[in-house]
Formats: sequence, C-alpha cells, structure tokens
Amino acid sequence: MKIEQIYTGCLAQGAYYIESEGEVAIIDPLREVKGYIAKAEDNNAKIKYIFETHFHADFVSGHVTLSKQTGAPIIFGPTANPSFNAIIAEDNQEFKLGKITITALHTPGHTMESTSYLLKDENGRNHAIFSGDTLFLGDVGRPDLAQKAASMTMEELAGLSFDSLRNKIMPLADDVIIYPGHGAGSACGKNMMKETVDTLGNQKKMNYALRADMTKAEFIKELTQDLLPPPKYFPLNVKMNKEGYEDIDKVIEKASKAFSPEAFETAANETEALVLDVRNQSEFIKSHIPRSIFIGLKGGFAPWVGALIADVKQPLLLVVDKGSEEEAITRLSRVGFDNTLGYLEGGIEAWKAAGKETDTLTSISVEEFKSRLEKDSIPVFDVRKEGEFIAGHIENANFTPLGDLNAYLEEFPDNKPFYVHCAGGYRSVIAASILKSRGIHNLIDIAGGMDAIKKVGIPVSDFVCPTTLKK
Repeated sequence: MKIEQIYTGCLAQGAYYIESEGEVAIIDPLREVKGYIAKAEDNNAKIKYIFETHFHADFVSGHVTLSKQTGAPIIFGPTANPSFNAIIAEDNQEFKLGKITITALHTPGHTMESTSYLLKDENGRNHAIFSGDTLFLGDVGRPDLAQKAASMTMEELAGLSFDSLRNKIMPLADDVIIYPGHGAGSACGKNMMKETVDTLGNQKKMNYALRADMTKAEFIKELTQDLLPPPKYFPLNVKMNKEGYEDIDKVIEKASKAFSPEAFETAANETEALVLDVRNQSEFIKSHIPRSIFIGLKGGFAPWVGALIADVKQPLLLVVDKGSEEEAITRLSRVGFDNTLGYLEGGIEAWKAAGKETDTLTSISVEEFKSRLEKDSIPVFDVRKEGEFIAGHIENANFTPLGDLNAYLEEFPDNKPFYVHCAGGYRSVIAASILKSRGIHNLIDIAGGMDAIKKVGIPVSDFVCPTTLKK
C-alpha cells in the first residue's frame, strides 16, 4: 500500500494518490492531471477510482478531465447531484482497491454531500481517513458555503457537522491517520494548523472542535462566530465542479498567445480585459503598465486573484516574466479563471521599447519611514487581515484589509500623501495597484511591511478589541 499526499501550497490543498496491487485511487485531484497519470504509469499501475469529498468552492478539481482520460469513474458521496456521470456512493459503501478497502462515510456539515473516505488496510484494520473539508487539523470546515443550495442556515449545517464528527469520525481509533483537504492559509476554515498530516488522537487533544465535553450548542457557536465572508469566486468554482469545465490543456493552448505591445494595448481596449501583472512586486514598483493590477506569482497568487477579481469570466491580459507564462495560466485556471486572452510578448521591456507609457510606485524603506514618522503625521493604512491588525499595529493606523479594500475606498485621502503597508510587502503592492487603478496615486508603499517595521523599533500597539474595528 502506498499513500502520497500531493500538497499545493498556493491553494493550501491536499490531493491524494493511493495505490495497492497496481490499482490507484486519486482523491480531490487538482485540475492539471498529467502528474497523476504519469505517476501511475511509472508504477505500472492503473487509476481505478477518482474520489471527490465534496463540490469544492476554492479550486476547480481535475475529476472530470481525469475521468475522461483514464476511464476511471468519479465517486461522490450521498446527495451529490453532478451534471456528469458519476457514482453516487451510499453511506458506508465499500470500494476495493487491490488489497485495501475505501469506505465512503457521509459526513455532511461543510456541505450536504461532504463525504470522508476511510481506508482499511489488507488486514481490515482502519488505517487512515481522508476527511476533505469535514475535519482539518486544528479546525473543521466552515458551515456557511452551502447554505443557499441546501436551504439551511449555517447554524443548522454546523449542527450536522457536529453529528458527523461525533458519530462517524471521533469513534475511530486514536492511531487513525487524518489526511485533510486543506491546511493553514485556506479560506475554507479559520484556525488550521501548519501541519498537513496528524493522528486522530492528537486532534482530539489539539482541535477545539473535538473537545470531548463540548455540547452541540457550544460547537455551533464556536464554529459560526468570527467567520469572514467567503471569497466571491467560491460559488462560481462550485458551479464548475458540479457541471463540468473545459480541459486545462485547451485553456492553456488558448491563453498562450503572445501579443506585441501594440496588439496588447488594442486587445485591452477592445475587450475591456484587466491587465494583470504577475511579476515580483519589486519589478512592478519600478515600472508597470498604467492601471494594471499587481498580484504576483510568488505569493498567495490564485486565492488573491479569486478574492479580488472574483468574476472567473473576466478577460485577462498578463504581464509575466519570460518562461512563467504557462505557470500563470495554469494557476489561474486552478481557481476557474479560464478567460486569459494572452500575454505581453517581451514583457515590460518590450512595452517601454515601443514607447508606451509606464507608471511607477513610490516605495520607501522602513528606515526612511521611521524618520518621516517622527517629523509628520501622514496617515498610515494597514491592509493586513483583522487578526494581524489586532495582534499589533502602528499607533493610529487605519484598518483597511486588502480582501475588503473596495469597502474602504472613501477612507483614502485623494489630495494628500498617505502610507500603505502589510506584513511583508506583497499585499501592500496589490492594494497600491488597485488604488492607483482607481485614480488614487498619492500613496507611498512601506517596503518590507510590519516585519521590517518591528525590526527598526517603530512603536506597535498591544492587543485591540475587535469590536473597535470597522466591520
């Protein structure tokens, strides 16, 4: 028996390759499926099953393409109703894989069709459970993503989650291995651990939601409080996972079109495409196309694209480093953004060589910022998440989280300078690019963000009560 977790950091997502006696099961595959097929071929094995734990909201799974290319059936849990052919497993239905068995355990709560898959070894002993978004390490799946489709409140779904955990998962032996669908950084939970594999016994000690003395009312209250609104692209990804989508190879082929600067400019004007600059933030700061939006590949690229652009059908034109074109197109398609029209051939240097207008972003060191802070009272805007802001911020800083930046646009001054910062310098440049695209140019980025700010001794606040923050 072989179990391999294939973890994708950008999405904080775990897919799984399971093999026994030349037969393979894939759980929650990414959209690009060549790697799974190649791995099976290298092992002289055949993909027999494709298991989906639920209709994912935060990424487009590869189940449809993988099934088409291998002939393996797609398996969902009870109540799932996809638009394509699939096996809708009954609760406790078993699937033989070589000498092992995978049992579907219906565990509704995160969504109504949510299903965990229990793996029994060749001796019939419970070995591991692939818990999808039902159980994370340190957390459980948020119960508000399916409430519209299920015609249920998130409190009702949270109650189902409580029952699923207590009746299906917690009775298992403490040495059963937990393989979750996501880790820290995913928007599908709020308190995940950085680890990606653990035992059930340790989770019973570490996970607030698995406390032995916890009542259902306490569980519902703790699970539903302080939930941030889900990213707007989530329902669109659910739709694609439920109804099907175009093969990623065709998406990449269509999007891999190189535009000259003139053609790039014409396409942007005629299609109302958004110009998305995915280079490093330091390069964007030095020179970029006016009104382009920066979201760099070397950060939380796909989730931020989904959260900030939201509409997966939005036409996109890319400014990308040479050799990274396919990576950018692929990572966009992972979250359903299939309408990439092409990229700027020769990058920003070709744009400048063609005599096209460029823009820059003013960015200063934390040393310079500290010197200025002692002399003037220019406003400071902190674009980190609420928890980060609560943990400590510059005195009198304004809380304007990147994920909700549009709701705070009126707070930014349009006639005098102001500073913008995040934790390390990535999100502040995203925010600055959005503000500049809206005509707000009088901003100054603080390079290195809060990490660098603390190192130079700029005073930072202690804990602040969350109720004082603007919601």
